[in-house]
Amino acid sequence: MSRDYDFAVFIGRFQPFHSGHLKVVTEGLARAGQLVILIGSAYQPRNPRNPWTHEERESFIRSCLTEEDNKRLICLPLMDVPYNDELWVRNVQNSVNGIVTARHSIPHKAPRIALIGHHKDHTGFYLNLFPQWESVPVNNHKAISATPIREGLLGDDTDTYLQDLVKSELIPATVGTELERFIHNDPAYGAMQEEMAFIKRYKSAWSAAPYTPTHVTVDSVVVQSGHILLVERRAFPGKGLWALPGGFVDPNEKLVDACLRELREETRLKVPAPVLKGSIKRQGVFDDPHRSARGRTITHAYYIELEPSKELPRVKGGDDAKRARWLPLASLNPQELFEDHYYIIQNLIGGA
Repeated sequence: MSRDYDFAVFIGRFQPFHSGHLKVVTEGLARAGQLVILIGSAYQPRNPRNPWTHEERESFIRSCLTEEDNKRLICLPLMDVPYNDELWVRNVQNSVNGIVTARHSIPHKAPRIALIGHHKDHTGFYLNLFPQWESVPVNNHKAISATPIREGLLGDDTDTYLQDLVKSELIPATVGTELERFIHNDPAYGAMQEEMAFIKRYKSAWSAAPYTPTHVTVDSVVVQSGHILLVERRAFPGKGLWALPGGFVDPNEKLVDACLRELREETRLKVPAPVLKGSIKRQGVFDDPHRSARGRTITHAYYIELEPSKELPRVKGGDDAKRARWLPLASLNPQELFEDHYYIIQNLIGGA
């Protein structure tokens, strides 16, 4: 069968995969010999915004397709890079170029590549970032959005809600079956339900505010001898995840003072404040609109580089931190870190 393109590329988060996504996938398979799906927000810890791993989301997608169509489908994980769009674009290009190099079977003929998706809102911005590929827009099927679906699946009476999603054809029946299995069998589901309930209570406390509040926080990226200082979160959101020491700024303190106060409270780090202040090498503002489940939260992070030492200072969890520890930088795992802290670390230590 003659098709318009050799490869179509579809980028999305698919949290979860719904019928609007399936329409794009179907169109991509009809227009191209092979469909490359880049599954975004990969390697993140489970949380109410990212409940399913990239492997689970690939399973959702493949469950909707025939055996023949699955042979023409390539799925790859794609990590977020919220504070470096150029690096994210390069990662997309490298992923697609690798697939094309491996699978384009017509010598001496340039592959025809198209980027497929729909301009539903600001999340479709990526369709303009790859001028080297043609763009194939697809209408937003039934104006479906994954956000309310995801929130409903983490709410109350999820069995009835899931049945309604399938009956109204907002999600494919095969995806519904996999979601039902996840809801009833995966222990992570209950924890995410609890976290979603916490988030709703937290936001309701601000419901009477005349404007949507913007919160200001501080974080410390403390590095010594190739190790970084982290704390384990004691409560929701992010209970059990590792995080940078930090917290909210008090009304009457400067940002740097708030940073050092939170650092002392959460880690009991026995380094004098003047030494810590003098060890600040740089700072950055991190303001991704989706970085915190609690609402719009802008954090000011300080990179503190202590003098190398054979013996790392003793630390102990305190305040909101269950534990504190020094972790080798090479052991950082984005799936174990809270919110966007992995990306803040990479940005400030020069890794992104």
